[in-house]
Amino acid sequence: MTDEESTHIRTCIANDNVHAFYNWGPWVRKRQEVLRMDKGECQMCKAKKIYTKANTVHHVCYVRKYPHLALDIWYTESGERKRNLISLCHSCHEEIHNHRKKKQKLMTEERW
Repeated sequence: MTDEESTHIRTCIANDNVHAFYNWGPWVRKRQEVLRMDKGECQMCKAKKIYTKANTVHHVCYVRKYPHLALDIWYTESGERKRNLISLCHSCHEEIHNHRKKKQKLMTEERW
């Protein structure tokens, strides 16, 4: 990553505008590269032997916490090479971020 790219990412975070990062040319190109690399398939679904079209690229190492890895497909942890950017479908991406709303049980008068 260049110093200019690093500065841009850190500025987006400092300004609480990570959305600007996701509209930034270098990220858009990296996202397309990852989707091509994964043949447009959701990697979580693929692991379950289900084919689902990927429409999202997920940062395993979140941008806010690891800005130096924001454009890296791979990272190394404890000497092991791991994926940082993975293609996911919307549903799996929501699941990873715990954005799926769980059904709440209706409360009856007895439960008050």
